[in-house]
Amino acid sequence: MATEIERKFLLDRTPEELIAEGAFNRLSQHRIDQTYLALDEQQEVRVRRLVDEDTGAVEYTHTFKQGNGMSREEIEYSITESIYEQLFRASGAVPLTKTRTTGEWQGLTVELDRYDQLNLTVAEVEFDSMEDAESFVPPDWFGEDISSKREYSNKKVWKELQNRA
Repeated sequence: MATEIERKFLLDRTPEELIAEGAFNRLSQHRIDQTYLALDEQQEVRVRRLVDEDTGAVEYTHTFKQGNGMSREEIEYSITESIYEQLFRASGAVPLTKTRTTGEWQGLTVELDRYDQLNLTVAEVEFDSMEDAESFVPPDWFGEDISSKREYSNKKVWKELQNRA
């Protein structure tokens, strides 16, 4: 199982504004629909549909994650559209939808997620080690560090979305 180490920050500007200001160099952009099939405090299983906005290519993934905070175990692999559709329909859930703009800032890959169902934009940065994550000094355009705040986790946001549906 691979380890995912990431930090997450609130943003008060849109990806488009940051690109226009020259703070962020855009590499790609995807529309993401994600639905959780099972989750508890320590584990989650989800499916995603990712549509590349530049090429139109579509990818489907199935992911298992374990843990909370900056460092979590993760297994992710591609699935077919048919399997995705079966799992999505069986869940009966409303997907969490967002636009992910991936880019570069000072040699690091940064993902900016703009959520459709809420007024929320976040930046995520993945690291090779906890030491790198802990020593990272974010740029001025990053907001509050929400890496360990569960109320901003995708699974928590998705659960709230289901309660509203």
